Amino acid sequence: MDLVGKVAIITGGTGGLGVAVVERLLAAGATVVTPYISAAAFDALRASYPNVVGVRVDLTDETATRTAYDSIATDQGGIDILINAAGGFAGGEPVHQTSWPLWQDQLDINLKTAVISCAAAIPHMIARGGGAIVNVSSRTATQSGANLAAYAVAKRAVLQLTEALAAELRPRDITVNAVLPSVIDTPANRAAMPNADYERWVKPGEIAAVIHFLVGPHARIISGAAIPVYGKA
Repeated sequence: MDLVGKVAIITGGTGGLGVAVVERLLAAGATVVTPYISAAAFDALRASYPNVVGVRVDLTDETATRTAYDSIATDQGGIDILINAAGGFAGGEPVHQTSWPLWQDQLDINLKTAVISCAAAIPHMIARGGGAIVNVSSRTATQSGANLAAYAVAKRAVLQLTEALAAELRPRDITVNAVLPSVIDTPANRAAMPNADYERWVKPGEIAAVIHFLVGPHARIISGAAIPVYGKA
């Protein structure tokens, strides 16, 4: 219960990793708020975790996101933690065969959502005297990205965003770190890769535990880190 009194926003909270992070931070005593688009997905999340708070907002809309986060801060008393777990994967073709709309989609869902959420949340963290941000990048961001370039570029940009924010916000006592998963053991990934060795994949709860540590009181000296969380995957 080391997050009692903390207000945490978890983007992508209805997704495979996000649900595990919601569960972990609620168990640690945080007030958890999850932006969402699909009402059905949020209703399913709340059915399992009745204490989670939801706000319907398109995280690629800068004005709407800022308004939503201002309302969260007013209603909950502030914002202390931001987990940028919203994102998605698409690709599988060489660069010269990948149309720009797919590049734009990957930049929007993986990078733009994180940039806009950070911009909306950080003023409230400054007002609270500190905070913690964790961005979800990818192992692919540190590799060649061959045949996955649009996704890899977006996720590598998330790493640069993390480093820039860490440098800018260090004097404000706001830590900013990133985690780098590979394939996560979720129902969607199992369905997409039915012949894979699931035993090598990392469970969402294991990654959520690392994120919990990074936003907790024992990681206040860690900022600007990119932490591999892909185990044997």
